Amino acid sequence: MPLRPLAPRYRPLAWLSAVFLAVSALTRLALLLRAGAGVPPTPGHWLAVFGIGLGYDLLTFVYFAWPLVLLLWLLPRRWFAAPLGRWSVALLGGLLVAGCLFIAVAEWTFWEEFQTRFNFIAVDYLVYTTEVIGNIRESYPVPAILTALFVATCIACWRGRRWLLPQADDNMRFGRRGLVTLAWLAATVLGTALVDADMKNRSDNEYVNALAGNGIYQFFAAYRSASIDYARFYRSQPSREAFEGLHTQLQSPDSTFLSDNPYDVTRRIHAHRPLRRLNVVLVSVESLSASFSKGFGGNLDLTPRLDALGRQSLVFDNLYATGTRTVRGLEALSLSVPPTPGESIVKRPHNEDLFSLASVFNRQGYVSEFLYGGYGAFDNMNYFFAHNGYQVRDRESIPDENIHHANIWGVADEDLYTLALAEFDRLQAGGQPFFAHIMTTSNHRPYTFPQGSVDYPQGQRASAVAYTDWALGDFIERARRKPWFTDTVFVITADHCASSGGIATLPTFRYHIPLWIYSPAHIAPAHVARMLSQIDIPPTVLGLLGFDYPSRFYGQDVFALEPGRERAFIGNYQQLGYLRRDRLLELGPNRAVREVLPDYTDDRAQPAVAVDAALEAEAVRYYETASFRFAHGLMGADTADRVATTLLARGEAEAAVAAHGSSR
Repeated sequence: MPLRPLAPRYRPLAWLSAVFLAVSALTRLALLLRAGAGVPPTPGHWLAVFGIGLGYDLLTFVYFAWPLVLLLWLLPRRWFAAPLGRWSVALLGGLLVAGCLFIAVAEWTFWEEFQTRFNFIAVDYLVYTTEVIGNIRESYPVPAILTALFVATCIACWRGRRWLLPQADDNMRFGRRGLVTLAWLAATVLGTALVDADMKNRSDNEYVNALAGNGIYQFFAAYRSASIDYARFYRSQPSREAFEGLHTQLQSPDSTFLSDNPYDVTRRIHAHRPLRRLNVVLVSVESLSASFSKGFGGNLDLTPRLDALGRQSLVFDNLYATGTRTVRGLEALSLSVPPTPGESIVKRPHNEDLFSLASVFNRQGYVSEFLYGGYGAFDNMNYFFAHNGYQVRDRESIPDENIHHANIWGVADEDLYTLALAEFDRLQAGGQPFFAHIMTTSNHRPYTFPQGSVDYPQGQRASAVAYTDWALGDFIERARRKPWFTDTVFVITADHCASSGGIATLPTFRYHIPLWIYSPAHIAPAHVARMLSQIDIPPTVLGLLGFDYPSRFYGQDVFALEPGRERAFIGNYQQLGYLRRDRLLELGPNRAVREVLPDYTDDRAQPAVAVDAALEAEAVRYYETASFRFAHGLMGADTADRVATTLLARGEAEAAVAAHGSSR
């Protein structure tokens, strides 16, 4: 097909491609500069960022430009250069340019928060538009940004009007235009079939891999992989073999398996302390990295009250979060399971009536509550906790007169603690011990809090951390005046760390979070240097109380576990990490396995080493069986043993049939 007849009709498409590629390249350059020392200025890194990035930009443009391709195909020749056609093409072109510029700004703000381009977090946030739009309005000068985008769009369209506006010399018939559309469709299909989001990951520097992608492409790639089947995409073992190995890994001196059925992980946990029916208040603080506290080696004096409390507490120096989202922390602290790929169990369908920390407390005669300062419909929190043994109280339970300050995420921490204190008074009056899980919100963008509590400016993370510390100290001081204080254990930790991105795929140092267990009348101050995972907090707390109970947790009581068996689980949406013996085993999609030397202190590359087959097998058993158990209903509080019996019988029957067939 001669190129000359194509030019008049498709000049607007050529102009849009130039604008799109220029904006994409400038966005990539801006993010590269923002990454700073995270991307060393070597030719290899820059070539990967801009060379591979151009390929993803071109493919993304194929998708992005479809509205204009369709308009240029369907617009009749007699209308093409008429006012209707000219204004239609100009308006659509302007809207696409505005969308392109808006996405560039959104990518900058997302990188500022998460140190990566659009990923599963962006997909999750799209579902909760009220909170996300409110967060943007409270965090950024939205009118000024929108005005600037409008002006930039107008300038781009005016400067490119000779290309954007249709000309009268178009003589291209509908059939020939249809061939162009078919070619565009073929490029779309081939690009979808031959390219995936992981093909860009050719560097050991995760910033380089992220920058080599395209934000729009990455967003939709994350959307498509929202539900990830472990057995299909990850290294695995035959299910029975995996569960038999898991039994060995879960065995501990304080536990006895209640069944020989390999699919049943139920153990009786034997108390190694006298029973103490103390109240338990578990506070999971939003985005509280260990580095914020001087007690954990931080440089800034942002948590003086928590550091002072630490001198009277049992302090765990080596705790690692399972993930980078609040729902991952809630999953670990309530279910004590490794982070399975894809969505957290908190947000998945069929997550009711699971074996949870609340189910253990409830069987001991406790009342269990989940207290949240925002609206718990966000991230499905209210539904999950209400259907897994907790009574739920959220922002709707807080009278307006008790709110000193609120932003889109929720009320100020001090107001949430006021609700909690009133609840504890009520439960104490009823004569029942209580277990309460409090989830805070103040240490989250837009980082606003009541004036006068701390001498820090609004709108900065350091300020929000200082306020979080003040509110926790105030909460403890108010609690001291309560009759239930003496017989209460306060467990203070984080849902996850403050930042998630880094040079490494799973930057180990980012996952380090604090843990204080404070009960001056019952627990002596000390430091615990042993490594533990966030999923170990529930069984460790139950061990401190001297509970004897049936358990289906993956976590271990660190005080009952033999030295040398410590391990931790860290992960993001797709990558699953197993941390043990100063090695990090990483499981990824396409059955990828890698072992690296973890860096516990800084944002550096984590060098790859030869994969230890035994370490790989351990990691696979944990992650594979956790995914299998949820998918097959084995995490139920009351039904897991029945399901395990069915699975065992089915497996034995299938084995018998296979053996019979082979003998014939």
